[in-house]
Amino acid sequence: MPSQSPYLPQDFEQSLLVGRIWRSTASGEGPCVVVVRGGRVFDITSIAPTTADLFERDDLLDVVRGASGESLGEVNALVAHSLEAGRSAGNVTDRFSLLAPCDLQPIKACGVTFAVSLIERVIEEQAGGDPAKAHDFRARITQLVGTDLSKIKPGSAAAMKLKEELQRRGAWSQYMEVGIGPDAEVFSKSQPMSAVGFGAEIGLHPASAWNNPEPEIVLAVNSKGTAVGATLGNDVNLRDIEGRSALLLGKCKDNNGSCAMGPFIRLFDEAFTLDSIRSTSVSLRVEGIDDDFLLEGVSHMKEISRDPLDLVAQTWGRHHQYPDGFMLFLGTMFSPIEDRDAPGGGFTHHLGDRVTISAPPLGAIVNTVRLCTEIEPWTFGVRALYANLAARGF
Repeated sequence: MPSQSPYLPQDFEQSLLVGRIWRSTASGEGPCVVVVRGGRVFDITSIAPTTADLFERDDLLDVVRGASGESLGEVNALVAHSLEAGRSAGNVTDRFSLLAPCDLQPIKACGVTFAVSLIERVIEEQAGGDPAKAHDFRARITQLVGTDLSKIKPGSAAAMKLKEELQRRGAWSQYMEVGIGPDAEVFSKSQPMSAVGFGAEIGLHPASAWNNPEPEIVLAVNSKGTAVGATLGNDVNLRDIEGRSALLLGKCKDNNGSCAMGPFIRLFDEAFTLDSIRSTSVSLRVEGIDDDFLLEGVSHMKEISRDPLDLVAQTWGRHHQYPDGFMLFLGTMFSPIEDRDAPGGGFTHHLGDRVTISAPPLGAIVNTVRLCTEIEPWTFGVRALYANLAARGF
């Protein structure tokens, strides 16, 4: 077997990986569903034309372990080529490149699921989207609230007591409501087929001057509400725009290239379970191209305030069905505050930043920061997918 790629799971030989690539075939070019076995990539589109279809199968693990499919070569070569190509995965891309590993699934996201991110959301709101004011508000809010909210179970009697005290002090916030209240924040991050994949460019809205990556674990959930696997994601965040008003969340979160996932979805099996997710850590590395800036940080999933299955249950159920399944970002504790451009100004992206998000059981996803108005427009949606599959005989 070839040497281990740094972008694949640490226990790669044991992992069951599912992904999507763009490739040319005898019947035409288009997106294909692939699995990875023994270090090689196999096209199984003839068995499951979409990952949404694949995740509905009762024999999912058997299919990934043993279904016949066309061998496309070594996975290391695919990963290396995708990193070099660096194209937007929402469109027709390089002949042999990774796409986001989901397709028909709506992309949902949970916010304020970690104590640290809760504090930062309150600061954004109090600062009105002005990074210059954030430093002073951070000191005041931290002194008033404290940062160790991780021991408070959302919706518990202790949480409600804290809510009453914060209201009395005039420090309550809508972010506190979803952070320690009974109801999680679940929003629509991105549209089906709009996510970009490993090696692609990610997009910032040109109106934003204060923004950051949000490294997260993303669950792949089928129509029955069963989490079948997980991948890595970047829930790109525009802090200044959301800070002006939480009602601008949709404008902040759903832009061209603002959602990245990959490199593969790792399926849950005997060696990789939800407990593996609960105990893992997610690392972030931002490398500035124009200023040699380096930012590194780690989120520990054991510090999440809400269990992943609770977040799934708050998204899917009798109250809301997802016939094509869905992808669910679990939230992040990492809100970078390290000064980059000016003292007290905190962190914000520069164009050209290289963002790497990694976790030992899932590998790593790498993307380059651009303006969402300058990267390839998103044109290959659900209608295009079905027309393409039909034209190729699927």
